[in-house]
Order: sequence, then C-alpha cells, then structure tokens
Amino acid sequence: MLKQPKPRSTRARGRLAALTVALAVTTTVGLGTVAGATGRGNRPAPSPKPTIVLVHGPWADASSWSAVIKRLQTAGYAVDAPPNPLRGLAQDTASVSAFLATVAGPIILVGHSYGGAVITDAASGDNNVKALVYVDAFAPDAGESLLQLVAGQPGSALAADPATVFNVVPIPGGGGDVDTYLKPELFRAAFAADLPARQAAELASRQRPLAASATQQPSTEPAWKTIPSWYLIGVDDKVLPAAEQLDMARRAGSHITQIHASHVSLISHPGAVESLVERADHATR
Repeated sequence: MLKQPKPRSTRARGRLAALTVALAVTTTVGLGTVAGATGRGNRPAPSPKPTIVLVHGPWADASSWSAVIKRLQTAGYAVDAPPNPLRGLAQDTASVSAFLATVAGPIILVGHSYGGAVITDAASGDNNVKALVYVDAFAPDAGESLLQLVAGQPGSALAADPATVFNVVPIPGGGGDVDTYLKPELFRAAFAADLPARQAAELASRQRPLAASATQQPSTEPAWKTIPSWYLIGVDDKVLPAAEQLDMARRAGSHITQIHASHVSLISHPGAVESLVERADHATR
C-alpha cells in the first residue's frame, strides 16, 4: 500500500527545523571567527619602522649616501640625511642633536667616518635612538680625539705630514683655524681607491672640508655604552685603518661585518650598508 504524503504543514515544519539547526551552526562558527579576530586585535601592533638618519663625514657630503638612501626607501624606510657642518665636534653634535629632536618615533642613527664621532655624542641620552650603525667610522670613547685615533694603528694616509696630504683654506673669523681639503692627486688612493677614477675625481672636486680644529676636540660620554651598535669595516681603508676600526668596534660591543672596501664603502658597497641597517632594525624591534 502506498504511503500517503505528509501534510504540507508537517513538511514545512521539518524544513524549518533543519534551517534552524543550520543557522545555529553557522552563527556559532561565525562567532568563533569574530572572537578569534578580536583576540588577534588585542595583540600589540607591530613596532613602526624607524626613521634612518644618515650623517656624512668630511671630504664628502650628504649625496654620498644616495645609493644607500634609494635602497632603504625601496625597503620602506623613511630616511633623512642632514648636512654635517664639519666645524667641530661640539658644534656638529649640537646640530645633529637638534635635527634628531624633530624626528618622531624610533631612530637608527648611521655615521660615516667622522660622522661616527658625531653620532656617538649626539645619541647620548636620546631615548628615540634605538641603534647606532658605524660605516668606516670613528667610535671614540670619552676624551678621545680623531687625531689620536687616526694614529692609533699604522696605515693611515692622514698620519703623514699634513702639508703633503691637505690643501688648507683659512676660515674667516676662525681665529687661525683652517679648512682641510684632501689634495686631489691623493684623493682616490687615500679615500676612494675602489671607485672608478672618473667618479673619484668628481668626488674630489666637490669635497666638503673639515675644520682642522675638529680633529683635536675630545669626544664626550659615548652613546655606544647604552645603545646597541653595528659596525661595517672596510678592510682596505687608507683613512682609518681596519685594525683601528676593529679595536673600536670590539670595545663598543658592536656587531661587526668586514668587507673589502675603501673608506667610502657607503658608495662602493651600498647594499652592505643597507643590509646592516636592516639587521640593526630587526634586532631592536
């Protein structure tokens, strides 16, 4: 005997019950997803990328960072390369410190050559500076001068008779102080031996001088005692010998990278500089 179909109202009630169950399951899963998303939202947000502040040294200018800047900006960093006055450690430190005070958020401070001495003093007591990066740079202790450090190890072209190394120009109102320019005929061999001759000649023609008095001014309490540091050593450096750089880097407890480069590794090896800055960033997040 054939079964009689259920009344329509019974079938409707069955469908309604099934739909209710389905909705309940969907709602439960949905609430679980929302709860999970809320949980993730309560986690601390990733730290913002620091601003990279680049400080050049003498016989160069901020354009010496150009290739490094392009790489860092491509990697998503905000980058500043303010001019370093090159008038003396106290004045140059004050100038960089004033600039740092205008930068919001965390900072990685990078110094090349004498710029390393400037960042060593300028970062002291600045809680926004999370890391120091030295590029073929001076990292003095309190009371040390550039002249003292250059002579610390043999091999610096600057340790010769100054008359054979520099052209000097009196500084108006400088009380007898002079600006020092590297002699063009020595510029490439001493400063930029791993650059093509034409590029080195161009750099020599637009070099910015360092006041002679700056080489004798003592450093103050160094920031590397309280701020972690990274150090790129150019082992073929004829301005600041690699052995002296290594001594300073070890004393500062720096993370050390050594490459075959002249004193201008920021120009000849910008990728190595950018990589070191990124390592400093990742380590201090």
